[in-house]
Amino acid sequence: MTANFSKPAGGARTAADSYTRALLDLLGSRDPLAVQAELPVAIEQAVSGLSDAAVRRPERPGKWSVIQVIQHLADSELVSGYRIRMILAHDTPVIQGYDQDAWAERLRYADVPLSDALTQIRVLRTLNLRLLHALSPAEWERTGNHSERGPESIARFTKLIAGHDLVHRRQIDRIKSSTDQG
Repeated sequence: MTANFSKPAGGARTAADSYTRALLDLLGSRDPLAVQAELPVAIEQAVSGLSDAAVRRPERPGKWSVIQVIQHLADSELVSGYRIRMILAHDTPVIQGYDQDAWAERLRYADVPLSDALTQIRVLRTLNLRLLHALSPAEWERTGNHSERGPESIARFTKLIAGHDLVHRRQIDRIKSSTDQG
């Protein structure tokens, strides 16, 4: 079975359900906090020794480069931290989805210095994991209402973040292989 890891377009509920299931299936029984803790080092290892040109070369026309994936992960971590904090501080807040391709284009992911994106991931992930590790059992069950996926607890959202990490770690490896960036 080939999982569909495309971000749902236009908030279609069916696509969102398929995307969510694919992320959860990829994570499997792994501890989502352990998977999340791996990301900064895994990304740094994946780009070690790559030239700036290699980091910026897209997989193919119309697809993202390694730097765009890494900046997407950095911004996703910013968004995730905000969403978790909203769920903790408010009763069933609306959690707005966003267009990742619009962010990549309009926020100029292709132009971001690699060191900046890596620092963002490391710092934001550390802070978010510190918060998650401190949650009580009741706080893990607090929910927000995602605009594309519906009600989600922090526990479920944390699993989705971990699955998202794994998808993009694979994507970086695939980009490196497809563009012969070694």
